[in-house]
Amino acid sequence: MLNIVLFGPPGAGKGTQSEKIIARYELNHISTGDLFRKHLNEGTELGLLAKKYMNEGNLVPDSVVIGMVDEKIKSTPGVKGFIFDGFPRTVPQAEALDALLSSKGTPISGMVALDVPENELFKRIKERGKTSGRADDQDNDKVMNRIKVYNDETLPVAAYYKKQGKYAEIYGIGEIDEIFNKICVEIDRWK
Repeated sequence: MLNIVLFGPPGAGKGTQSEKIIARYELNHISTGDLFRKHLNEGTELGLLAKKYMNEGNLVPDSVVIGMVDEKIKSTPGVKGFIFDGFPRTVPQAEALDALLSSKGTPISGMVALDVPENELFKRIKERGKTSGRADDQDNDKVMNRIKVYNDETLPVAAYYKKQGKYAEIYGIGEIDEIFNKICVEIDRWK
């Protein structure tokens, strides 16, 4: 099974590249944002638990997030693999994901990290904000804060996978297909 973590700061092009990766390698997409919305909308036990934490202004514990990921994996038997988008966001989440996948005999194959300079990220997010309707894409302070949070809290996850020899950094500036071809070279090494 091929299990890929797609990684990079906001505006790096993860959404664009994940669609292409999913199509080429026939992977199942796991986005924790999508999982949260599904569980909250359906009022599942995990959704109600997550809602309780969010209503109190707290972060949803990793155990609840991992529970949602586990349920998603269980509900899609026989797939060729998964692409994890927006997850893991912290080293403890990466460790928990590794433990979960190891228990299923299907570890993370590798992490593809899109590297894009901050000034370009800022431009891309602001441009996307013109069409996305997302208020956080249009507010300079919020855009800068999202990039800062990524650098402070999420970037250490890359070092976690580097230590395992499961890390590939791709320069995320250029033509979409050009970047995708570089990503495929790395993914093909893990197959």
